[in-house]
Amino acid sequence: MEAYEKFVGAVIDGRYKIDKIIGVGGMAVVYRAYDGLMKRTVAVKMLKDEIANDEESVRRFINESKAVAMMSHPNIVNIYDVSVREDLKYIVMEYVEGITLKNYMTKRGALTLREIISYTEQILTALRHAHSKGIVHRDIKPQNIMLLKDGIVKVTDFGIAKLPNAETVTLTDKAIGTVYYISPEQASGQEIDQRSDLYSLGVMMYEMATGVLPFTADSPVSVAMMQINDIAKPLLELNSNIPKGLEQIIGIAMEKDPAYRYQNAEDMLRQIRRLKENPNVIFRIPKRREEDGEEGKSGLALLFSGCPIFPVIAAVALSFFILLTISAAYILNRVVDATSKSTGTTITVDNFVGSYYTSQLEAWFASSDVYDLTVEYAYTEGYDPGQIIEQHPEADSSRKVVRGEQYCEITLTVCRGMREIDIPSLAGLDYREAKQKLKQADLLYQTEYIQDDIYMSGQVVRTSPDYGEKINTGETVTVYISAGPKDGEIEVPDFTGMTEKEALSELVALSLRPGKITYVADKAQRGTIIAQSDAKDSRVSPSTKINLTVSGGADFDPDNPDKDPAETTKPEDTKPPETTAETTGPVTSDTKQDTTGDTTDPDNADTTGTDDSTNESDTSDSKKWDWNDFMPAGRN
Repeated sequence: MEAYEKFVGAVIDGRYKIDKIIGVGGMAVVYRAYDGLMKRTVAVKMLKDEIANDEESVRRFINESKAVAMMSHPNIVNIYDVSVREDLKYIVMEYVEGITLKNYMTKRGALTLREIISYTEQILTALRHAHSKGIVHRDIKPQNIMLLKDGIVKVTDFGIAKLPNAETVTLTDKAIGTVYYISPEQASGQEIDQRSDLYSLGVMMYEMATGVLPFTADSPVSVAMMQINDIAKPLLELNSNIPKGLEQIIGIAMEKDPAYRYQNAEDMLRQIRRLKENPNVIFRIPKRREEDGEEGKSGLALLFSGCPIFPVIAAVALSFFILLTISAAYILNRVVDATSKSTGTTITVDNFVGSYYTSQLEAWFASSDVYDLTVEYAYTEGYDPGQIIEQHPEADSSRKVVRGEQYCEITLTVCRGMREIDIPSLAGLDYREAKQKLKQADLLYQTEYIQDDIYMSGQVVRTSPDYGEKINTGETVTVYISAGPKDGEIEVPDFTGMTEKEALSELVALSLRPGKITYVADKAQRGTIIAQSDAKDSRVSPSTKINLTVSGGADFDPDNPDKDPAETTKPEDTKPPETTAETTGPVTSDTKQDTTGDTTDPDNADTTGTDDSTNESDTSDSKKWDWNDFMPAGRN
């Protein structure tokens, strides 16, 4: 690690200031840095010194950099810059704050169905985009998936030299750490394509659903051989709560033969989204190769992937296998044709879309000698509850059946109506938390930023529809997010009638400041606000000073504001009896017993011998406050 820390604190190319190391991989080190030109935090992926001068590694590094830089997708980490110098080779990419999906799974174990579908859907959309550009990732694993706080995932590390036209990657020490997710064709050194990424994703889904990897062993080579030959333990044995549809999707993705997997990300994405709409869906799975002899297939796969050690034997075996397959297919075809001609019937599939799935229709299917029915349910709009919205196979298509023996398997999707829910309470939440709550409620959302004086920047102000209103799943909620207060947009309240303490509290809460405080004689209770510099309901900027006029009481003397009002009632009669001082406290030698009633001397204000604390403490002391003592830091 120390060898890579030499760049920490350095500025690369006069632009990228390296902050710290955030990751070390097999071929590169990733740093967090600050882009001084674009004023943003970035991640800098730098080739390690030990391979930076290897021509092949550098060529692959450049090719991969250019390819990834061409992509632009919300679920793929963006590439901003690429630089290849004699002494320094690096890629500058989007800096993502979050944790890897691997770390998340390590903490959580098996994930929920909602999480599996969400993460898989996002990864598939990223792969669909990459594959459309001719880029195969070839290193899909949870360590290369970043999970953000708002549930968004980012596919990272498209790998050095992972272009489709790159040379075949063989099983070397560099595969250690990824061998648990590589496809059988990668493990055996065969040609790979986009279907290899889908196999790796299938392994990831297996791990997300069960909390364990499908294949583990003491050495990477042993794991690779298991990827080629072994069948993973059934999912339901590890997690009985897994829906049948999810088990089917993972099974297809993890087929050993690429021909029996999903052929592209779009096909897999389509079934993931159907599972998302209806967790009880059961897919129609094409016949698998086991019917052709799984053991024979595996044996041949090992024979031909093992090198040209027995080329003659291999050629003879292949010829025999082809001849046997052709003969069997010919005989089987003749038998099927003969059977079909004698007992088979070709039917045209009826149209059920738009009809209603009633008890009568259910009974009709039950007694049919043509159809074998499967019913699925989905929430959707545009149809009545109980109405059939989709069928497979489609109407007017042809199917061959043997009445009472060989049926036309038909699946009807029936509308459940729209599921109605209440808008959750989101006001005051961080907008990312609010988005997550809406996702969990199967609601879509759009955001708008508004200025607001109450909620802090980034907090939800309100939603439309509002809290408690009814909405159907799948519909969109507008989330209004605070962009902070707007200059000139703080509404001044009515301070009159408040005490000084109440007014101060209100000013601070509104991000305003107390200005000049003036005390006057007034019949209002002492310490009460009687006037303000800015009128009620006027609008001012944050930190504006508001001047207040405060009542000092009816007997307040502005020339002697610290004088007790009681002294001004009868100036000639204010001399206290001799016993007064004894009841209120001893008179010291410094105490002046002024019999003239002169109350103008501030040093002799307490001529009654009464303790200040016995006066109206909430009002008489209010004019002595230092308002700045009550202001929060930074607002003085």
